[in-house]
Amino acid sequence: MPGSHTSAPLVDVLTALREQVTGVTESALSTVDGLLLAADADALHPESVAALSATTLSVGRRMALEAGGGPLRDVLIRSAGRHIAVRAVGARALLTVVGDDGLDLTGLRGEMARTVERLTAILDEDPAA
Repeated sequence: MPGSHTSAPLVDVLTALREQVTGVTESALSTVDGLLLAADADALHPESVAALSATTLSVGRRMALEAGGGPLRDVLIRSAGRHIAVRAVGARALLTVVGDDGLDLTGLRGEMARTVERLTAILDEDPAA
């Protein structure tokens, strides 16, 4: 079972995402400027993922604007053996989800939306988070 870092309520939400979507292996929640808030992770380095996620979302937003798209919803990266999804959680946080080749992308999309709602509610209760 992956390890956890920081705030228990946030980690509980991340752990639930892993348990509910086939193929999700790890996840992290970070600020938009790349600071780690919480992680359900074992193999990856959560602090590095937090920083890279902030950059990924920033580049994705810029690309969406250049291409004439509306507000960015998420960025999906597919590599050999891994899928990485980065999604905004309100205006101040990012959810990064890592999955293996068996990742249920349809299930992830739906559950990620519910997870973002839960995380937003927790963050709204604690402005310091």
